[in-house]
Amino acid sequence: MNREQWLMAAVDHLVPIFEARGYSVPPVKVSVGFPSTGGKGRHLGQCWSSKSAVDGINQIFIAPHLQTPFDFLDTLVHELVHAVDDCVSGHGENFKKIAIDVGLKGPMRSAGAGDWLKRDLIRIVDKLGAFPHGRLSLPVRTMQKAPKRPGAKCSKCGYEVVMLKKHLVLGPPICPKDMEGMEETGEWV
Repeated sequence: MNREQWLMAAVDHLVPIFEARGYSVPPVKVSVGFPSTGGKGRHLGQCWSSKSAVDGINQIFIAPHLQTPFDFLDTLVHELVHAVDDCVSGHGENFKKIAIDVGLKGPMRSAGAGDWLKRDLIRIVDKLGAFPHGRLSLPVRTMQKAPKRPGAKCSKCGYEVVMLKKHLVLGPPICPKDMEGMEETGEWV
């Protein structure tokens, strides 16, 4: 069994959870792959609307850097909620209602299995067996600090502005205290 076959078998095991709560899971295709936002992001999965696919079937992608079969199932449930909603409401009210009904909890953008759903997912993992996948280790992103931009500071009041290097020759900014009354005299206009 390859990854996609395992995930499609998982869908077959998850459908009854949705049906028991009155929801019909539409036909879906599930693959391991990076979401459209790029591979190195924080997104664990993505569901594409049936309107996006020529064959009219929702397409679900689950990120290859997930660790365990449970992680894949947990993400798959979240994405199946999007498929049930056909990606109409994002993480809005309709998504939230379905998600809570099928056992997801937490902030909806990252909703994961609640207690009873966790138990069901563990049983499903036991039935499906090992997930045929070698986890990808993504490079750790390091944040680079931008160099401090040059600035000019008023020696009187401490007012500071960021400036381009080519403007530094103009000197420090005019003190806001000195600007009072200049408009009437037209000195700085």
